[in-house]
Amino acid sequence: MHVVAYLAPLAQCFILNTPMMKWLSAFLLSIALLPSVFSVQNTYVAGKIVNVEDKVKSTVLYYQVNTPVTRDDPYYEIAVQVKDIVYSGVYTPRHAKDLLPAEWIPGADVKAKIDSRHMTLLTPEGNEVDVAIEKRAVAKTDSIPSPAVKP
Repeated sequence: MHVVAYLAPLAQCFILNTPMMKWLSAFLLSIALLPSVFSVQNTYVAGKIVNVEDKVKSTVLYYQVNTPVTRDDPYYEIAVQVKDIVYSGVYTPRHAKDLLPAEWIPGADVKAKIDSRHMTLLTPEGNEVDVAIEKRAVAKTDSIPSPAVKP
């Protein structure tokens, strides 16, 4: 009985009126979602592969009579030039037999999406390869291909 008497003034408040509450919650929700509508989507940009190296990391699985038993885990070091910056990163395939596309040789064109720590490369088949960026460097002037000038 005392609770009902306590809540009676709140029921007469115009802010807590149910139609007003619906409009207020819809307005606040639209204000909260507004920045995500206008956020910039990171799109693919044209890049050029500078270097691709196939490397192996040996991992010790266990020791048998003081002899280490190891497993070789392949990984790739990939360097891609986008505009005047060369991004160097490491790609570790999920399976040891997964290979990079044969078209990815130095000088080949590739589509890249650059985030703060990751570079997503688009394969010719349309698959994405996620590369962890380890280093950024300004491209040397001789590494940028210059167009041929015809007389």
